Amino acid sequence: MKEELLTDGLRRRDKVIFDYLFNYYYSALCVFAMKYIGDQNVVEDLVQDVFVTLWAEGPRLKINTSLKGYLFTSVRNRCLDTQKHLQTRESYRTQLLSVAISPEIPAENMLAESELRQIIQASLERLPPRCREIFILNRMNGFTNQEIASQLGISKRTVELQISNALKIMRRELAEYLPLLIIAWLLR
Repeated sequence: MKEELLTDGLRRRDKVIFDYLFNYYYSALCVFAMKYIGDQNVVEDLVQDVFVTLWAEGPRLKINTSLKGYLFTSVRNRCLDTQKHLQTRESYRTQLLSVAISPEIPAENMLAESELRQIIQASLERLPPRCREIFILNRMNGFTNQEIASQLGISKRTVELQISNALKIMRRELAEYLPLLIIAWLLR
């Protein structure tokens, strides 16, 4: 197909054009992203997010290169952002571990793991039921956002919002315990 036809179809939010592009490029973009990120689930979410953005931004879409180039560049940029995020997280983890192992922290200031579990459980119980269910499926049972959305018959965006809300509530409620929770989590 001519590239102008494809980009015009995207701007008009033509579902047939979008489906064609998704089916044509999805696998190749996943293989490309695997060169940067070694986790298949992360790669699939990342590529799907690129297509969601492509659909959402359709009417405002400005492609200065080829459509193929645009898609591969978008995926590469998301991969690099993800790598940067993972490196930052690992850096914080390393810093926290060095603090946790430090002999400067008196033992009496550390809560027992069972006490931390009780505090977390109490905080979870105060979440709205649907929010709690989604949070537990994601954070404790390891389901992806897409898997939760499919299982509960809701949109992936709803899952993301519910997880975000749960995290905000729990951060607020557990603020005074947060350093201890992080250390306990890292040491298990």
